[in-house]
Amino acid sequence: MMEFRVHPVAIIRAILRPIDPPLFLLLAVLLAAALVIMQSASPARMEAQLVNTGVALTLMWITARVPSARLLSLALPLYVLGVVLLIGVALFGEISKGAQRWLDLGVARIQPSELMKIAMPLMLAWYFQQREGAIGLVEFLVAGVLLAVPVGLIVTQPDLGTSLLVAAAGLYVIFFAGLSWKLIVPLVVVAVVGLGSVVAFGDTLCQPDVDWQILREYQKHRVCTLLDPTSDPLGKGFHIIQSTIAIGSGGLFGKGWMLGTQTHLSFIPERHTDFIFAVMAEEFGLIGAVALLVVLFLLLLRGLMIASTAPTLGTRLLSGAITMIFFTYAFVNMGMVSGILPVVGVPLPFISYGGTALVTLCIGVGILMSVQRERAQSQS
Repeated sequence: MMEFRVHPVAIIRAILRPIDPPLFLLLAVLLAAALVIMQSASPARMEAQLVNTGVALTLMWITARVPSARLLSLALPLYVLGVVLLIGVALFGEISKGAQRWLDLGVARIQPSELMKIAMPLMLAWYFQQREGAIGLVEFLVAGVLLAVPVGLIVTQPDLGTSLLVAAAGLYVIFFAGLSWKLIVPLVVVAVVGLGSVVAFGDTLCQPDVDWQILREYQKHRVCTLLDPTSDPLGKGFHIIQSTIAIGSGGLFGKGWMLGTQTHLSFIPERHTDFIFAVMAEEFGLIGAVALLVVLFLLLLRGLMIASTAPTLGTRLLSGAITMIFFTYAFVNMGMVSGILPVVGVPLPFISYGGTALVTLCIGVGILMSVQRERAQSQS
């Protein structure tokens, strides 16, 4: 009778095979830092965050094992499913705090817009790969329509933060696919002129009787509060005022772990989610903030290295877009917490409390690992 034995080393190797060591090391540092900061910001949520982290890492590992070609083949069904669910939200979604973002499926309550953060770059990367060698103006116009449909549905919920992230994910793919600078520069000029006008004529534009046609009233209020937080110090301006006080009071070395007064006296709003960077800056100071930026920069660098050596056009576009999504998360979050961008509800990547965002981000890391594994296998 034959006896089969599985050596423990073989099991460990099988588990670690899809993992990219540099990428996982950087991710592990961020997740460990998240738990340290969470213990100070909201100890009651530590157990839930540990569960979220475990689920996110498991899904990352599963995603890393899926061949990148298989991931791209899922693009169309995932995109269609996401759009159908977003339409379902518009028709039957639950309303909470004035927004209609959730869909109750009976067995689970989901936020379909989160699915589009992955489905959108997947869809456009697959689309451009199908037309490799023949990408022209028509293809970019079609890609724009594919992007506009889910973004428009998310904006109407309303959910400006998520719509910006989904739009950015799609625009990165379109840019990396070779969008001409002749089309990009006019858009940048319009954006700069628009922002400059808001800053220059803010006092006039922010008057109550002035209607901003493209933004809702609460979104207009957020922009105006950013220009002058003291105009509503106990309302919309409270978030920015308290977070900037916390960041500034941290100084060079910080007040020490668990010793942040703004944090523990509950002055920082949403200190475990959107404003967790203010907690970290208060307790660990400029040194801690710079250390976090260095780790995030190295993560982005590794992601771009994987994208630059990806074996196919689709995987290059997908890897590049996912890496830049991490950048967008970090830039928007730190910008709004430090008072240079409006508060739009974007978490600090891998640090903020929350299951859905963490799972989405770790699935993105898993996709990068899948692409890197296939490249290594093709070379060997």
